[in-house]
Amino acid sequence: MKKILTIAFLLLFALAFNPTAQAQDELKWPAVDKSVMDMAYYPSRIALRAFAKTDAEKNAEPKIRVIYSRPLKKGRKVFGDLEKFGKPWRAGANESTEILFYQNVEIGGTKVKKGRYTIHVVPTEKEWEVHFSTDVDRWGSYSFDPAESTVAKIKVSVEKAPETIEAFSIMFKGADDGAHMLMGWDDTMVRVPINF
Repeated sequence: MKKILTIAFLLLFALAFNPTAQAQDELKWPAVDKSVMDMAYYPSRIALRAFAKTDAEKNAEPKIRVIYSRPLKKGRKVFGDLEKFGKPWRAGANESTEILFYQNVEIGGTKVKKGRYTIHVVPTEKEWEVHFSTDVDRWGSYSFDPAESTVAKIKVSVEKAPETIEAFSIMFKGADDGAHMLMGWDDTMVRVPINF
């Protein structure tokens, strides 16, 4: 009996002071974020190429990918109120919006090498100044310094969206010399030309 009690005590002692068991007890998964993360590609269906019907579609390669969080309008006036005119904005929520160019591109007459960048916007009522920055892996636009990290910038005219856009959205449309990156939220949208 004494031997059984000793073994039981040693087992309880080992479990009580086992760092792996303690780590599992402390493990808490993060809550779902209010602004969901999303991804946009150009060509838009490139991620689904395994399901394509033609060889050309199956063998196509991505040219651009954007990873961004999608804040919601939730009855608020977005531009001028929530996102102040003249102040840098991360073009989304949470982490800075990231764009990956799979090949060299040209934006606003400036050549940009393939690679990872972030997008920061300075909105005004009539136009947005869109910056492509080397300031990656950051939260928001708080550390964004245009003079230090902008590799290309372009001013684009604000357009009225055909309908209210509840969740900030990014998508691509093909163009003769590349693609247009469309960004829209609330009743506002812009088109950013990217040339290949």
